[in-house]
Amino acid sequence: MRENLKAARKAAKLTQQEMADKLGVHERYYKAIESGERLGAIWMWDKLEDLLGINQRVLREIHPGKEDSQ
Repeated sequence: MRENLKAARKAAKLTQQEMADKLGVHERYYKAIESGERLGAIWMWDKLEDLLGINQRVLREIHPGKEDSQ
């Protein structure tokens, strides 16, 4: 699970659906990125970095063994 990405999204008061809409992707795809199941495209990480104001290396960090919940 990408806890840093999830925490940043929640701090921005966005749901997974709202974040997916901002990125122009399906919610299911965004959830797979947040859960660490999918890598995601470079342009997406650039946009996440801009939207959330956090370096994408920090956002991409995976914390194993965490449960997925919105």
